[in-house]
Formats: sequence, structure tokens, C-alpha cells
Amino acid sequence: MFRRSIYKTPGQLQSMIEPGLITAAALDAVRPLIRAGVTTLELDTIANRTIRASGAESNFQLVRGYHHTICVSVNQVVVHGIPGDRVLQPGDIVSVDCGAQFQGWNGDSAITVVIPDPTRPSLVETREELSRVTEGSMWAGIAAMASAGNIGEIGAAIQEYIEAQGVSEVSGETYGILREYVGHGIGRKMHEAPSVFNYRTPDPGPDVKAGLVLAIEPMVTAGGEQTYIEDDDWTVSTVDGTDGSHWEHSVARHADGIWVLTAPDGGAAGLAPFGVVPTPLA
Repeated sequence: MFRRSIYKTPGQLQSMIEPGLITAAALDAVRPLIRAGVTTLELDTIANRTIRASGAESNFQLVRGYHHTICVSVNQVVVHGIPGDRVLQPGDIVSVDCGAQFQGWNGDSAITVVIPDPTRPSLVETREELSRVTEGSMWAGIAAMASAGNIGEIGAAIQEYIEAQGVSEVSGETYGILREYVGHGIGRKMHEAPSVFNYRTPDPGPDVKAGLVLAIEPMVTAGGEQTYIEDDDWTVSTVDGTDGSHWEHSVARHADGIWVLTAPDGGAAGLAPFGVVPTPLA
């Protein structure tokens, strides 16, 4: 059976720029609407409208059995929350995962936002810290991709960053890293080989070299790493009821460096603290 290489040609990498930017635009459109009083389905509608206005389609809707443009995961839901009539509340921690397919190529990205709640500042602070740690670990993994020899080094960098945070300064708890849900390759399909683990593994995995495109997406909890799938067969929640956070970018390694396809600046701002400067695709 024919198996497509996990490495893209320079021309194929160029084709992945536009779907990445469309995905970023959809999340940019959704972000300011993540506020108290808005339903998760309203967020989905805005993302779908943005993607279609760009001449693209939601790659989430191409997944068998899924009928929405985004996943919206709130509080103890870490990933794969289905948009619906849930009304967002002050203090909620909200992760939005989104993807677009344009001319046969894909982008995939996720953000986490904490809704302000002046009546519960400690809760908001705890959740913002969880989001900060998760986002920071994502950028640590992306930075590692710039010089890594194998994919295992990316997962190790993500775990090392999270472990370096110790326990939460606010909650006093350690952070959990989801084991059953990981990052992935991306290209003609939203989910391709190889798997990108968010933790150390004995197997170093494939080589990181020019042409590799990965969706790097740590999923971190404020407590235990164990999850379960709810009755809708999609929603993934923590067993212990602690909060989750999810951040993701699609990243290309090319002949001259790396470029974050789902960030308009190529990841320059997020990579700066790690001393890595992204290089645009030629």
C-alpha cells in the first residue's frame, strides 16, 4: 500500500501557508467573543463564517461524525468539546480548537482564554496560570523543533518546561500532561503521521528535518492526567474535575529554519523568549 512521506517539498510547504493563515484568522475572529453571556455555538458560527469567507472549508467538519467548525472546551473539559447552547460564564477557562482546509492543504491551531470575573480573582488567576504554563510549553516545543534531531526532543522540551514550573504558585498543585491525546503531522490531511508526544518517550521518533510539518499541541491539566469521554462520544473531561488548557500551532521545518504557519508573524513573538527567530518560507 502506498504511504506518503512525512516530509513535504518546498512547493508543498508553500501551499500550507494560506490554510494556516485562514485558521489563525478564524481564531482571531472568535477570541474577542469569548466572554460571559455568549454561547459556544455562537463562537462556532463566527469561525465557520470566517473560514468560508476565505474560500476555505472547516476540516473539522470533514471528520466522520463531527458537524461543527470548532471544538470549545470549558473548565474541566480539556479537548473536543462540542459547540451548543452552553452559555459562557465569568471565570470560565475556554479552549477553542480550529482548523481550515484550503485547496487540499490544512491548518490546525488552538487557544485558551480565561473570562474575567472580578468576584473570583483567585480562580481567574489560577486558570490564567494554567493557560500560561500550557502556552509556554507549546512554545518550548516549537523552539525545540528548530534544532531537534528527532521528534522525541520536542516532547521532552514540552515536559521539561512544564516540570520546571513546579507546582502552581496559586493552587499548590502539580500540572498533569494528557497521555492519550497528542500532537500530529499535518498536510493533505489534518491528522497525519507522525505522532508528537507531549512528554518523554523511549522511542526518539522520526528525524526532524526540512519538509516536516507538525501540529504541536500540549494539553495540560491543573491536576491529574486521567480523562474520560463523555456520553456524546467526543467531549474529553478530567476524571478529577480539575481544569484543562489546550494550545496548538502548526509548524513547518524548512531548509532555512522554522515557520509557524498558524501565526501571522511566523511565531516571532512566542519564540523570542527562547532565543529562536523564525525564518519565512522562501
